Amino acid sequence: MSVWGKIIGGAAGFALGGPIGALLGAMAGHAFVDTGERPTDTRSRKQVAFTAGVIVLAAKMAKADGVVREEEIQAFQKVFHPILRNEVKEAEVARVFNIAKKDSEGFEPYAQQLAEMFRGNPAVLEELLNCLFLIAKADNVYHPKENEYLKSVAEIFGLSEAAFRRIRAAHGVDKPDPYEVLGVTRDISDDKLKSKYRELVRAHHPDSLIAQGVPQEFVDAANEKLAVINDAYDRIEKERKAV
Repeated sequence: MSVWGKIIGGAAGFALGGPIGALLGAMAGHAFVDTGERPTDTRSRKQVAFTAGVIVLAAKMAKADGVVREEEIQAFQKVFHPILRNEVKEAEVARVFNIAKKDSEGFEPYAQQLAEMFRGNPAVLEELLNCLFLIAKADNVYHPKENEYLKSVAEIFGLSEAAFRRIRAAHGVDKPDPYEVLGVTRDISDDKLKSKYRELVRAHHPDSLIAQGVPQEFVDAANEKLAVINDAYDRIEKERKAV
């Protein structure tokens, strides 16, 4: 069963608890009651939480500038297409999306639950934020309200300014200083720079992300951000060799 298949199952909301579990429980058409039961498969639970979190936060982000545009809905569908094509549950996804997009308020509890679930795995939270950027940039307009929303989500996730700028750069919003992208200062030694670079590459490698609970369907979105990390390191290397 795919990740979305698990979400559609009534037990998904039941097992997760918190605001995400409550929403999924409501979607399943029954009153949500948390009896304290938890699935034994932690990775599966995290995959469900990650996927559901993208749906809710994407819907509320789409409303951040006051209008949910068709392009944003299409981008959302594109992000979820690999899951939907095998499950044919478009109506169910739309149902969750429509519930969440009524307004942009109240996103904080969902973001907080995800932050707690993936504490210690910032790369996973970066990928979730990366998915949200895909929706924000879908209409080719990066609205200040969208930036404000995404910045707030990043702060709740506990992500650094460097992480936020990495994602912005991956989506062409700006081209920040390469040192900022890697989260280091200009006086860092060559050895420590290489160590930091390798650390980031390991954290954002597809295999690492899957192991931490990111569904395979979402890993492809990480490639552009990994390219930004590689580009930043290459720019610094060339700059230092030229001195």
